[in-house]
Amino acid sequence: MRRIAVCLIIAALATPLNATDGAAQQPAPAVVPHAWLYGSWTGGLFPVPSGLTAQLCLAQPVVIFTRDLVLRATLIDQVYHQRNIETVRAAPGSTDFRFAPGAEARQSLGLFGTAPQEPALGFGCADPNSLHVVRRSDNEIVFEGCADFPEPLIRCPVR
Repeated sequence: MRRIAVCLIIAALATPLNATDGAAQQPAPAVVPHAWLYGSWTGGLFPVPSGLTAQLCLAQPVVIFTRDLVLRATLIDQVYHQRNIETVRAAPGSTDFRFAPGAEARQSLGLFGTAPQEPALGFGCADPNSLHVVRRSDNEIVFEGCADFPEPLIRCPVR
């Protein structure tokens, strides 16, 4: 009887330890420092018109943030320019992006049917492979020090 009691006590003490070991081995969910930016943004090039509807905004956003990419529109191109995010660093009130350097393939074909390679388009900042985003509010941001985006950007409304 004594052996059974000792075995039950050991089993009872060992169970919580095993449960915490198992929980410690599971990977924690990835923290995405720029998740608050996900979605479509307009403005930046010109002041945002008052009374902008969700339909008009989502029809042609200027910048789109995703987990791995930032897409931007320009005044002269019909296609969005895609930048692959290399690193993101968040600070209180701002987020810094570092983009993977490289060339971006164009849609049009060049000489002998090959796509001409151009340097990746930046945001008009001092370094084309970086972007400093300052958060003014939950729905308003600015690209500090970027000549291509002199105006604030606002998040496209959902409805």
